[in-house]
Amino acid sequence: MVTGYLLRRVLQSVIVVVLVAVLTFTLLQLLPGGPARAILGPKATPQQIDTFMHQNGYDRPLFAQFLHWAGGVLHGDLGYSYKLNQPVLDVITEHLPKTLILMTLSTVVALIVAVPIGIYQARSRNTLGDYTVTGLSFAFYAMPSFFLGELLILLFAIELHWFPPVGPNGDSLAEIFGQVSGLVLPVSTLALITIASFSRYVRSSVMENLQQDYVRTALAGGASDGRVLLRHVLRNSLIPIVTLLGITLPNLFAGALITEQVFNYPGMGFIFVQGAQVHDYPILLGIGLLVAIATVVGSLLADIGYAVLDPRVKY
Repeated sequence: MVTGYLLRRVLQSVIVVVLVAVLTFTLLQLLPGGPARAILGPKATPQQIDTFMHQNGYDRPLFAQFLHWAGGVLHGDLGYSYKLNQPVLDVITEHLPKTLILMTLSTVVALIVAVPIGIYQARSRNTLGDYTVTGLSFAFYAMPSFFLGELLILLFAIELHWFPPVGPNGDSLAEIFGQVSGLVLPVSTLALITIASFSRYVRSSVMENLQQDYVRTALAGGASDGRVLLRHVLRNSLIPIVTLLGITLPNLFAGALITEQVFNYPGMGFIFVQGAQVHDYPILLGIGLLVAIATVVGSLLADIGYAVLDPRVKY
């Protein structure tokens, strides 16, 4: 039964990735100007454009172009960035770890802060403290990441001079971690928005579990509030967070995309925005495909983790 479930989910994930790849490829080809004009520049002659289109297969039917690109992807060839003068795979390999650092640190910070906040709100529901935290959560959740980033720069970099206004700009991970102070503001920007989302889920889940019969039974048996909360309620309440972590991945990348631009942090999001500005089609396709794969894999792992943690869930 478990094997059949996994096979169905993997098949669904493959279909989703293929559909996203087809849609992304098609939409990029429909952008005005086309790849030849974007790569050769506005001064290119019609003859130069025609030659470039023929040499790179852009004059073939769209379906044939997609099959050629997909065949290269299956062999590990994501294309070549003419703007960066590098293979797309090399660009991703260079910049992906930097984005993973940003997303991982912000997620860890968000969980460390959001879980206690959610528990506090659940145990103090409908009080002034609960209403205050709820209001702040909604404010941060609704706030655009670029606006929050600018506010943090204005307050902590320009006014207080506590942290630099830009993120680390090293080429290696050692150089990135050598400038830890530069990570504080970009990580905080992503974490504050994520905390607002996570804490609401923890609050609702803890409130629901506090009303269950097993809690009343444990308390009636002489167990202390803290023991029941930590050993029973908290474990069951964190199960929805597993699913939330999987489906939050696209939002984290979208937030990183803007945050890296605000703090001039050389990660995947920064490269993606730069590629979009110059119509670097191979870069946009490669990063778009990577995000699609990461999203469906995250969703799949979340489903599996949910079923493992909660035996009541049936495959």
